[in-house]
Amino acid sequence: MYTAKGTLDRNAMIRQYQPLVHKLAHHMMAKLPANVQVDDLIQVGLIGLSDALARFEASQGVQFETFATQRIRGAMLDELRENDWMSRSSRKSQRDIERALHRLEHRLGRTPMESEIAAELGMSLPDYQALLGKVRGTQLVYLEDMGRSPDDDDGFLDHHVSDTDADPLKILSDERLRQALVAAIKTLPEREQLIMSMYYEQDMNLKEIAAVLGVTESRICQLHSQSIARLRVKMRSH
Repeated sequence: MYTAKGTLDRNAMIRQYQPLVHKLAHHMMAKLPANVQVDDLIQVGLIGLSDALARFEASQGVQFETFATQRIRGAMLDELRENDWMSRSSRKSQRDIERALHRLEHRLGRTPMESEIAAELGMSLPDYQALLGKVRGTQLVYLEDMGRSPDDDDGFLDHHVSDTDADPLKILSDERLRQALVAAIKTLPEREQLIMSMYYEQDMNLKEIAAVLGVTESRICQLHSQSIARLRVKMRSH
């Protein structure tokens, strides 16, 4: 899009790619705790879009949308890092859930039910579900996690939220790891498998998934968090 003078029409480009900013913000929200506001991500994402417009050079052989996506995600990540989005208590809660899952799977020899996980944590089911909504899910798996201590908080954000250098498709290019992840997903309860498919394969956000399944967005958030915890426990052994 260019003006009559042959220069890039920045305002028109920003209007055109605003939906991309909204899409990336809503998709990232599933990996973040409830205290993060989607409007804040959208605002910094628009700054990233503006930066992409200023820096883009068609001669580099990269499509603008690809370039802009990287800059938008980068701006959002910088904002999250600066504001230390996940508290130490939330990190501990997430590790507690994963440990409970590991103990139950070893003891029961099967995928534990939601009520069983709550009981293992010494919590009521509503309290456990509220905890899932608080910590939210994180990225499926990073190769760096395979050699990390579950008690290590250093660089937590870098290991748990996608950035421009940690494309899940690149990370899962290792065939054995990919096969292990596929196998792990198949062990999830049917509804959780469906949620993972809609979120990661069909690129739907939590609100859209909730509408399809006829439940609240907060319930989808809880199930997504639980699915991620299950998968992280299974993938750690790989």
